Amino acid sequence: MSFIKKYLPIGLSLFSAAIFIDSLRFKFTDAPETQEIFGRLDAWATSFGADGLFDKTGIFSQYVIGSAELVASILLLLGLLSRFIKFGVLGNVIALSVMMGAISFHLFTPLGTDPNNDGGLLFVMAILVWLSQVVMLWLRRDVLIRLIRKPFSLFAAPLED
Repeated sequence: MSFIKKYLPIGLSLFSAAIFIDSLRFKFTDAPETQEIFGRLDAWATSFGADGLFDKTGIFSQYVIGSAELVASILLLLGLLSRFIKFGVLGNVIALSVMMGAISFHLFTPLGTDPNNDGGLLFVMAILVWLSQVVMLWLRRDVLIRLIRKPFSLFAAPLED
């Protein structure tokens, strides 16, 4: 096994999980930064008739997104154990999906790339986590393909090294 294939997933998983876990303190405590972001998104959604989509009880609320990030983090960390690599790949897919949404909302809504006047750091972190997941899924594409072909194999016996 090459050095990159062995150690890069560890670094990328730890990086992505750290970004997600750090963001939870903002999302789960209803921090002003989170209120600003989700408030702008909710106002935008309301402008075309989707009232409450990003509200605190909406389907894309800060709590729903934060919960998805928490689940992704747990799965990414669990996937560091070779016995549970399938769960790590599921975490990669969830993380990629969440970040795809985040990047899209930054680019294609009034949210913009610098909603909190942080120099675009939040947007850059979303891109870096997204890129990390693309790399991870490429490195673990054999596991991903097996899971796509047999999705219930996630709950079968662990993969052998």
